[in-house]
Amino acid sequence: MAVQQICTVVEMTQLDASTWWMVLEVGKLVKRHGLTGGQFLHIKCGDSRLLRRPISVARTQWDEPEDTAALIFEVRGEGTRWLSQRRGGDKLDVLGPLGNGFNVSDGSRYLLVGGGIGVPPLMEYGESPKWSKVAVLGFRTKNKAFPAIVSRFEEHCEQTYLCTDDGTLGRHGFVDGQVRDILAKGHSFTDILACGPKPMLKSVAAVAAEFGVPCQVSMEERMACGIGACLGCAIRMKDGTMRHVCKDGPVFHAEEVDWDA
Repeated sequence: MAVQQICTVVEMTQLDASTWWMVLEVGKLVKRHGLTGGQFLHIKCGDSRLLRRPISVARTQWDEPEDTAALIFEVRGEGTRWLSQRRGGDKLDVLGPLGNGFNVSDGSRYLLVGGGIGVPPLMEYGESPKWSKVAVLGFRTKNKAFPAIVSRFEEHCEQTYLCTDDGTLGRHGFVDGQVRDILAKGHSFTDILACGPKPMLKSVAAVAAEFGVPCQVSMEERMACGIGACLGCAIRMKDGTMRHVCKDGPVFHAEEVDWDA
């Protein structure tokens, strides 16, 4: 059940000219309502903007007196620009938790595949000691592979592979090539957990299907209401039905998605 409440900004850290790491006090959203990485919070960005902005949760923490949630976002318009100008102690009108995170279980082994701003929603899954994991992280260029984020995967994962579109860091190319190489060597992965732009997810889903590995994908669509009342974030499934990213997702099983719609 989503809760609307006023949350306090604990800290704001600028990662580059357009990317911010924000930590919020979120009441008891973690303890009582199960807020976790991969879900999102719908944040009101100033009184003059009718629509809230959906921001994915990177990691959560039980804390006192209030739980905290870390959100990493890019400035993409007036709303997120307003949000980037908040500072510690500022108050935000927040609705959440919304959406579903990845379906995971203790003792499993996961291949985490993230691209760009789709890397942060995997952070909590990469840090958890409840399962083993390998990470493949893709970025446009070296300057977008923020050490504050990448180092967390390197610390907690068995292996962390980096890819960049321009070859300035790690493997030159897209993440699906690295995923293919890993699976081709043999594997014991329970699932692939993928988050990133739709073309990346489509490619990773195809590789997963080729090797017979279950794959969960976190979809990104423009959202308006955040509760499934409008059709702004509807996507088509292979069975012809429409599903809401905000309510039914953002995580879906890759084989259910109509990638050609």
